Amino acid sequence: MRAYSPPAHEGLTILYKDESYLVLDKPSGLLSVPGRAEENKDSLATRVQTEYPNATIVHRLDMDTSGIMVMALSKEAHRDISRQFEHKETDKSYTAIVWGLIEGKEGSVDLPMRCDWPNRPKQIVDHEQGKFALTHWKCLAHDEVNNTSRIALFPVTGRSHQLRVHMQALGHPILGDPFYAKGDAFEASSRLLLHATELNFTHHKSDDRIKIKSNVPF
Repeated sequence: MRAYSPPAHEGLTILYKDESYLVLDKPSGLLSVPGRAEENKDSLATRVQTEYPNATIVHRLDMDTSGIMVMALSKEAHRDISRQFEHKETDKSYTAIVWGLIEGKEGSVDLPMRCDWPNRPKQIVDHEQGKFALTHWKCLAHDEVNNTSRIALFPVTGRSHQLRVHMQALGHPILGDPFYAKGDAFEASSRLLLHATELNFTHHKSDDRIKIKSNVPF
């Protein structure tokens, strides 16, 4: 296990806020929620709750992933947006840079996954015991000089490490991934190049569609 070294707290980056929701830009290297050990208590949730004590977690991003996270500011908002995530009524997209020149303009990865228990928190593809997992992808650009591809990822399901495992299974691991990239693919970046770029959901009071975007930092 790597020692936890979260980025310095230089203030919250708030992308959207009203009486119901708080949408933030989580930096890479910061846990979404506190871990059990005392040295793992620093997280986006604890930082937010220092300023917004009633804010509650709705979903999570991997520690190494940066980008959009939404928290609820009321019980009603939490209940409604949690239902939207559960019933796949939210729209999510990510941007990643992967190793190699991916073939084709777009495609899908439909590979069941489960936890690799002896090597937690790693996940693996398992066609017998794995749970359904589906990711759509679209190639945005090739970088032939560096042998990489910039892609957009659209997860249909929300399995732990889903995008990271699915890209590895395609033979195109995400750069800088400490769990699933090896050799040049790992050494190519000091951080995981995966960012939660867009999130759309329905406001529980107005029924308006809230559309959030975050600038990709790489």
